Amino acid sequence: MSITATEHTTIRDQVLDRIRELRPLFEANAARTEADRRVVEENITALRAADAFRIMLPKRFGGLETDIRTKLEVSREVAMGCGSTAWVTALMNVCAFFVSLGNEQLQHDVWGSDPDARISGVFNPTATTKRVDGGYIVNGAWNWTSGCLHSDWAFLGVPLVNEAGEFVMPAMALMPYAELEIEDTWFTTGMRGTASNTVHARDVFVPDHRLMSVPGLLTHDYDTPFKDEVLYRSAFIPVAALILVGPLLGLAQAALDYVIEKGHKRGIAYTEYEVQRDAPTFQLAIAKAATLVDTAHLFAYRAAGDIDDAARADRAMTYVERARVRMDTGHAAETAREAIRVLCSAHGASSFAESSPMQRWWRDAEIASRHAVVSPEISAQVYGRALMGFTDGVTFLV
Repeated sequence: MSITATEHTTIRDQVLDRIRELRPLFEANAARTEADRRVVEENITALRAADAFRIMLPKRFGGLETDIRTKLEVSREVAMGCGSTAWVTALMNVCAFFVSLGNEQLQHDVWGSDPDARISGVFNPTATTKRVDGGYIVNGAWNWTSGCLHSDWAFLGVPLVNEAGEFVMPAMALMPYAELEIEDTWFTTGMRGTASNTVHARDVFVPDHRLMSVPGLLTHDYDTPFKDEVLYRSAFIPVAALILVGPLLGLAQAALDYVIEKGHKRGIAYTEYEVQRDAPTFQLAIAKAATLVDTAHLFAYRAAGDIDDAARADRAMTYVERARVRMDTGHAAETAREAIRVLCSAHGASSFAESSPMQRWWRDAEIASRHAVVSPEISAQVYGRALMGFTDGVTFLV
């Protein structure tokens, strides 16, 4: 039996309370997470104990099976302490959602013996496949697989072919990391700790039941037989896009809180203002930044509400609705990023001292907000065309 909206709120509050208690830990480990270019294992262990990796897991396997609003708020709260940890949390959780759309055997393969198994993945079908008896042989490489160092399974895009080698359709293949190789390729200025490395498959056999049709996912034709589970009636691409904003909301909120706090103590060099809070220019900057942060939250939460409401009503979202979620996603990311830039200027040049968390929040936001599925420009084009009656011509990820 699916849980009610009130129960979702109760579960959300309980998980968020546990994560708030972990914020000092994430803050203390943030520098090491960056230096190691992977999330400190202590963070992963703490998040697991807080049930942060169970929010998208079906109740059948001991999960919380919450909603997309909860998904956003969990990654937001983690990002208040560490952006990289939040990004990895967000991506592994959404991959749990993806797997929950699959057939019963696929789900059982992942969680039947280990309900704590985690998944990471990449959509791009950068691979080759060969049809064999009972499945496919897969060879390929997938870049930017966030969370791969903390995952047990990989959810990866592949092109399916027939016996003659002719392309049939794109699909998502589920493969255990025990049969894959990870190449250390993630060297960036922001989100350094996400270990978004390259994953290689070399002659990996994928049985038919571990494949999911991408056309089916895009058209809301999911393989799961558990049709009464509300969460897994949510629209595929809107969920995949929107969850990327959660960490950005947390980064922007953390920066706003920090600059306001310091504004009561810091002066403005070469002026008569002994504390920043007394300066009208600082007050105006804070007002602008706070409104940008609010705007990011409002658009992200509206999109989450649209997804959750459609799932509860057991209806597929229209193309225009899905396009608006992409627009909301891009706009939320853009306004969160801009809020941090405004706050860096208000706080001053010391924002970019290596000892300041501001420079890390700024770098993380600049990287995270430029994820291809977030792209404000592409999202605006998709939404504008949708409003004009077009349902193609830009991207199939709508």
